[in-house]
Amino acid sequence: MNVTIDPSWKVHLYSEFEKSYFQDLAQFVKREYGQYTCYPKGKDIFAVFDHCPFQETKVVIIGQDPYHGPDQANGLCFSVKDGIPHPPSLVNIFKEIKVDVEKPYPKSGNLERWADQGVLLLNATLTVRGHQAGSHQNKGWERFTDAVIKTVSTRLEGVVFLLWGGFAKKKASLIDKQKHHILTSGHPSPLSANRGLWFGNKHFSKANSLLARMGKEPIAW
Repeated sequence: MNVTIDPSWKVHLYSEFEKSYFQDLAQFVKREYGQYTCYPKGKDIFAVFDHCPFQETKVVIIGQDPYHGPDQANGLCFSVKDGIPHPPSLVNIFKEIKVDVEKPYPKSGNLERWADQGVLLLNATLTVRGHQAGSHQNKGWERFTDAVIKTVSTRLEGVVFLLWGGFAKKKASLIDKQKHHILTSGHPSPLSANRGLWFGNKHFSKANSLLARMGKEPIAW
């Protein structure tokens, strides 16, 4: 696995790439991509960093795994490539945005437009074997992405973290609550949303209010 990552991030994460766990992870990913169909495409594994330079990070959304179906994953959590049907969680995200900030439901589920405005769409695990959810968990990715969260917490100020569901909420322990803002809710998956734990959280308008209060440009969701 060749680590080609935006220079603004590389300067902060370089020490992680040198660690033995990451070397083992790189070998694992290389083997998996050589033997199986894996997602996202190799060039998109670190796309989350390419679209959102380090110093421009304003909002962090944490997902768990990339989508494991053909042509879905593009390296950003919850996001799919242009022209791909929207997965159920993304449908519920867009439904909440429509009510919360009165934006029409979009045609494309590609969230690069958010990332380009400073939204870090970070999956805890950056790769997956096709049609096998969770197949690349506990191989080292989580240690790396935890280091990413800690780096954002330590070196930036006033970032809004949106933690959706039990898995993401556990990441709150990595974040300095004196310097940053944390909004939590249920996960946008149908299971959680249908139990009343997602809709009405107003995270998108709340995040923009917090950004505006800090003199930062709100996100065009």
